Amino acid sequence: MARLNHYSKADHAIDWQLDNVVHDLRNAREQWRADHGRTNESGGRSLPSREIINEVVEEVIGAVFPMRLGPSNLRHHSEDYFVGYTLDAALNALLDQVLLELDHTAMRRGEAPQDHSEQAISIVRDFGAKLPTIRHWLDIDIMAAYRGDPAARSVDEVLLCYPGITAIIYHRLAHQLYSTGAPLLARMVSEAAHSATGIDIHPGASIGSGFFIDHGTGVVIGETAIIGDRVRIYQAVTLGAKRFPADESGQLEKGHARHPIVENDVVIYAGATILGRVTIGHDSIIGGNVWLTRSVEPHSNVSQASLQKSPC
Repeated sequence: MARLNHYSKADHAIDWQLDNVVHDLRNAREQWRADHGRTNESGGRSLPSREIINEVVEEVIGAVFPMRLGPSNLRHHSEDYFVGYTLDAALNALLDQVLLELDHTAMRRGEAPQDHSEQAISIVRDFGAKLPTIRHWLDIDIMAAYRGDPAARSVDEVLLCYPGITAIIYHRLAHQLYSTGAPLLARMVSEAAHSATGIDIHPGASIGSGFFIDHGTGVVIGETAIIGDRVRIYQAVTLGAKRFPADESGQLEKGHARHPIVENDVVIYAGATILGRVTIGHDSIIGGNVWLTRSVEPHSNVSQASLQKSPC
């Protein structure tokens, strides 16, 4: 975090009454800790750092695409050295953040303190080992965007400029973390992409190869969504939940499959909203601004006019 310069144009010190503010903030913290069972917290900060995880992801992306997203002075003859050096530093930094998440999760659950080092190493090792596969999938995504957009002049333009590609790069990294036991870090990665692109993909969503989000702003894809291969969607599409069941105490139940399944070779046009655990059959086209809460058969062509004739 950037440090503020300590200066003022005023010729005299201003009394901001900070003693009162500090006192009241301490009371607010203590009240929150009491409400959430955190009264035994001690020591330093126990949560992962957004700043560090963002730096880790940027370093990993540079190592996955070194000559296009790596440093500007990189040369071909030193690619492997750069990739190895960068990944070593990034994975070690990631390990510290995974450990923080595992320790914090155990503390939040009231578990006895234990050493999570081996589990954290396993998570980070699996993440690193998966990077070549992620690169392969991203190459297919980039080619799908290039072939699917007549305005695209090159695959390099797609990689460097398209927010949909930025979002799917972050998602594939976040999904790996989510799948191997670091869901908080995964969510931090996905929210960094959301802030940068306006595309909100939960890291739990399962997305096949050749995925293309055109334009992208306002796209929302929920946690339990399953998307097949060669799917193309446009801006402001929502793959969301229809309802949120609650338990006897009124708390929302977690973990239920509540988002759509989109099969292979589906196109979903701008503004379409698909809600609930419904299935969009393969090779279907969902028209713009359609509101859909039922499954459709393969090879369907759903538009607002067709829904008016056969309401969902």
